[in-house]
Amino acid sequence: MFSNLIWMFVLLCSSVADENSIRDADIFPSSPEIERGSSLELSCVLRKNYMPQRNASHIIWKLNNELIAPENYNIVNETVSNITIHNFTYSKAYVQCLMDKKLPLVHTEVKSGFRPDTPENISCVYFYDVNLTCTWNAGRETSFTTKYTLYRKLTSFPDTVSSCQTTTESCSFFYPDNVYSNDFCFQVEAKNVLGASLTECVPIPLQKIEKFAPPEILSIKKIPGIKQLLTVTWKMPEKIIPLKHIICQVQYRNLYSNFTEFVNVSMISKKNIGSCNLTGLWDSTDYSVAIRCVNNESAFWSGWSGEKNESTEESAPSGKVDLWRVIESSRSSRNRSVHLMWKPLKSFLPSGRILGYKIRYFPENKAAQKRTNDSTEQKMTLLLNEEAHIISVTAYNSAGESPEAILRIPSPDEKSSQMIEKVVTSTTNEELVVQWITSEPETTKYVVEWYEELEMDPFGRSWQYVSNSTKWNSNKKNFKPFVCYNILVYPLHGSNVAAPSYTQIYAEEKKPSEGPVADTVILGKNEVTVKWNEISKAKRNGFITNYTIFYKPEDGKELNETVNSDVLQYRLKSLQANTQYTVQIMASNKAGGTTGEPKTFKTLKLDKEDIFFIAIPVEISILCLIGLWITCVLKKHTFKKVCWPDIPNPEESLAVEWPPASSVNDSFLKRMSSQTKTVGFEDINVLEYCFPEESQEGSLLINYENRVSECTDINTKGVTNRDEKVLHNEENEAAESFSPSMTYIITDQFTRNQMHSALIPVKEVQPIEVVANDLSGSQQSPVKSEENDDEEILKLEDFCEKALFNPYLKNSVKTREFLVSESLPEHSTEERKSQSSVLPPFQPNVPRQSYVTVDMFRLAKGQ
Repeated sequence: MFSNLIWMFVLLCSSVADENSIRDADIFPSSPEIERGSSLELSCVLRKNYMPQRNASHIIWKLNNELIAPENYNIVNETVSNITIHNFTYSKAYVQCLMDKKLPLVHTEVKSGFRPDTPENISCVYFYDVNLTCTWNAGRETSFTTKYTLYRKLTSFPDTVSSCQTTTESCSFFYPDNVYSNDFCFQVEAKNVLGASLTECVPIPLQKIEKFAPPEILSIKKIPGIKQLLTVTWKMPEKIIPLKHIICQVQYRNLYSNFTEFVNVSMISKKNIGSCNLTGLWDSTDYSVAIRCVNNESAFWSGWSGEKNESTEESAPSGKVDLWRVIESSRSSRNRSVHLMWKPLKSFLPSGRILGYKIRYFPENKAAQKRTNDSTEQKMTLLLNEEAHIISVTAYNSAGESPEAILRIPSPDEKSSQMIEKVVTSTTNEELVVQWITSEPETTKYVVEWYEELEMDPFGRSWQYVSNSTKWNSNKKNFKPFVCYNILVYPLHGSNVAAPSYTQIYAEEKKPSEGPVADTVILGKNEVTVKWNEISKAKRNGFITNYTIFYKPEDGKELNETVNSDVLQYRLKSLQANTQYTVQIMASNKAGGTTGEPKTFKTLKLDKEDIFFIAIPVEISILCLIGLWITCVLKKHTFKKVCWPDIPNPEESLAVEWPPASSVNDSFLKRMSSQTKTVGFEDINVLEYCFPEESQEGSLLINYENRVSECTDINTKGVTNRDEKVLHNEENEAAESFSPSMTYIITDQFTRNQMHSALIPVKEVQPIEVVANDLSGSQQSPVKSEENDDEEILKLEDFCEKALFNPYLKNSVKTREFLVSESLPEHSTEERKSQSSVLPPFQPNVPRQSYVTVDMFRLAKGQ
């Protein structure tokens, strides 16, 4: 197609050049038509315009715009170039000659085809006084216009010829040029540009090819009182060859059964009216009648007349209707709705047009209460009480009623046994098959009922009676594809209907229209319960065989689990903790599976057991703390006595009269500054008592020497002369203030608080005997210089504290009498009270040095 368009474009363009060069060259023959497969010869002749610059040797040839091989060229002279193309098979082609491959000179169109074949199978049809038409078979297509000539000759007079011409395969002679004769022969000639062909003259008698118009049915009548008979009358066409024997064929068709029969009737063509009686028909049945006729000698029947319908005489219906029922119990009362359905049996001949149906019913034991209802439809609903009822249905027409079809409706209290043990369904390519097994072989009649599972209308059910068989077949076309049907099989005993057996079936299945929607419940650390609902029945498209759970961790491999169709939840185990998963459910039937929408969930970091094991220790700890707190609240006084005992304040004691705290502190500071002028408060440390606990129960009035030796652990060996002098001087000073029989060292809480960490230089304390002996000579002992004392104070560093026991703490609850020595002057007594609060400081790194803790000295009078 595209190449032809290009070629036409080339011709259009070259036509302009052709007009200018028309005087320059010619091509012969122009527009040749040749026989296909033969050789094509063309000549291109130059005019004098190209001489002497160009000649025939510069001419080239193209076929359909393609160069022709030079070996096909033939240069005749300087002006003529011939081309020969062997076995030319194109039906149509364009040949062009050019000068030097550029300048088109001239072109032509070449056609090829075939000679006409001799026509065959000449046949004619003769319509009396109308026309004579003949047809034939022309043979193969010639690709050229072929003309056909039909010759009609009289065999007795060959020169008497009539003809008609046509370009088709038929030709007609019309009235009055179609006279009747049995002495004609027919001949056909076919002719085109390549040649002609002629058939032999074929004799055809016109009486054998006569065909006339269809007859016209005048009437179809039934005769009153005569059943199963119709009379048909028709009229023959006017233009028929006279005095010929005619055969007419009457066709009648039973509209109820679509059964067709034929009856042939003979008559003479001179008779214009024909008639016949149709017998053996069904009562009250509609029939359709048509007629055609033929000349006894002709091969052509007329066309069929138009059909006309008529019905035979009626008689009472001869067969029972096919009756069934659906019982619907009422929840509010004992009344029941009984839905009756029936249809005429197809196995009996209809006796007439059914005008209606009579429904009669009455309680089983009360026939006198019979009621009758009429209906023109094939269904009715009756409201019956709890009694058993007998129901009958008859069809009627103008001639009478059909036999009764009877069913018994049992009472609600009746229980029938299950006679059918099992129902099995199967399907083939064309049929649905139901088979059942019965426990009572003597039962020979059954009713098979089927309806769509979602059908709610009782009248939407179908049924069929089965006799002498436990197998029922039905064409699949009676069932919708992908729809579930309920099938029930009822045994029959006369008019009694026993309990049915039930099953379901799909005539054809496909995969579900949608998948289940997954939901997750009871999330855990390593497991989860997946739950889903059943697909709606309208979208299952088949019996669900199983469910497949597909689950996949984020960026992980997809896993799956398959469960039975009755399982609607499943626990997925061995999951990763704190991981997001995607789960989908696929529902499958025999035809395939469909997956529902995905559901995303995330497992827990901790499950109940982990939380339980963490919560128990926490709860136990909380309970222990609560118990400890309650115990502390209830036993706070006991704990306080054990951990923080009450220490009596000596200032509040009535046994001794104490000076004011400020005077004690002032005398203490004055004493310290007078003896050691280089000591600061940061160098003072008050050491706790160190007496053993078990010695606290002893008497307060013990020997001072023993107490001093126990606490200080004094080593008197190796004392230098310098130390002895210092101690001697200090002992003399102490002798002036203390009585030799003084046995108490009392620590004052207030003073210790005021003088926190105050350290006082102290010389090595000698046993009490030494102190006593040196008291008298204390006045003669030289006094240490202030420089030596200051030097001693600066040597205090990092000493170890040793607690001295204060006997007063343990025994202060007892009443003691302390007597002040009368031999001491009053001012000395007060002075010693203030001075007794401090002892000389501890000397670090000095061997055999003893120390005591002193809070405050009180002067007591012994003995």
